[in-house]
Amino acid sequence: MKCTNKKRRTIIICLFLICIFFLGGCSKPQETTITEYESEYYNKSLYHGKLFAKDLCTVSENVTLDGFTNDDTLFAAGLFDVKNEKVLYAWKVHERIYPASTTKLLTAYVTLKYGNLDDIVTVGPGALEFEQEAQLCGLQEGDQLTLYDLLCGLLLYSGNDCAVAIAEYLSGSVEAFCGIMNQEAWEMGATQTHFVNPHGLHDTQHYTTAYDLYLIFNECIKDRRFLDIISLTGYTASITGADGSVRTAEWIPTNFYSAGLVEMPEGINVIGGKTGTTDEAGACVILFSKDMEENPYISIIMGAADKPLLYQKMTELLLSGVAFN
Repeated sequence: MKCTNKKRRTIIICLFLICIFFLGGCSKPQETTITEYESEYYNKSLYHGKLFAKDLCTVSENVTLDGFTNDDTLFAAGLFDVKNEKVLYAWKVHERIYPASTTKLLTAYVTLKYGNLDDIVTVGPGALEFEQEAQLCGLQEGDQLTLYDLLCGLLLYSGNDCAVAIAEYLSGSVEAFCGIMNQEAWEMGATQTHFVNPHGLHDTQHYTTAYDLYLIFNECIKDRRFLDIISLTGYTASITGADGSVRTAEWIPTNFYSAGLVEMPEGINVIGGKTGTTDEAGACVILFSKDMEENPYISIIMGAADKPLLYQKMTELLLSGVAFN
């Protein structure tokens, strides 16, 4: 028994020494180990990014502007200082509205992002399924023209037939194209937007807000090609018909400033923009402008009763917020 107890004590002592060896004696001090681990892992930048709205104009309520008389008949209006990320004026910018042809801004964005503008597009029958009073660029089934031609017709003359031709060419169907449009809108933060067509003709399930349109337009103007097109005072397209004959089509801007139908506000250069008009949406326009120091602005008026009122209020808005800012 005595010998057994001695052996047992020896085993216990050996185990104790082994524990000391692994836990401390021949290893780095605990504090040193923890410090090295923290230095290696916790000082690393695990995420490189920025807040979503860091470079955006943000607004949660109406913003008044000295010198601008609000018109309660408008559905929505806004003026955004792009350079300084400042909202100069806001009226119902988060309320749901129908966009009419301002829809085509998102159509253009998707086209520029996913399309090759040099591609030759053959116009299908879907582009002709419009009533005669719809805004059309006169495309015919079997016509061939470049994607760039279609984009100019879409943005300048607001051709609904161009919108469908683009959608069917890039995605195979209007429905598939609208799926991409809505996804892109969501990724921009335009979460109150839902489009069911690429042109904006009325549908109760086709809606947006003035603020969402600002977000969409703000992304569009980052593309030099977009700015080059909306700054044109006209475009001549060369179209090859199904029979091989070649014809030209002249497309002028629908916004009255670019078309020379309304004088630009003094001290302001209206680069271009997009219009829209339906019975439900009223008269609408969204513009990209610059002041005398080349500072950029986005202005929006949605739902004017008629075009004279639309451009009267837009001129007042630009003069109040840009020229005298």
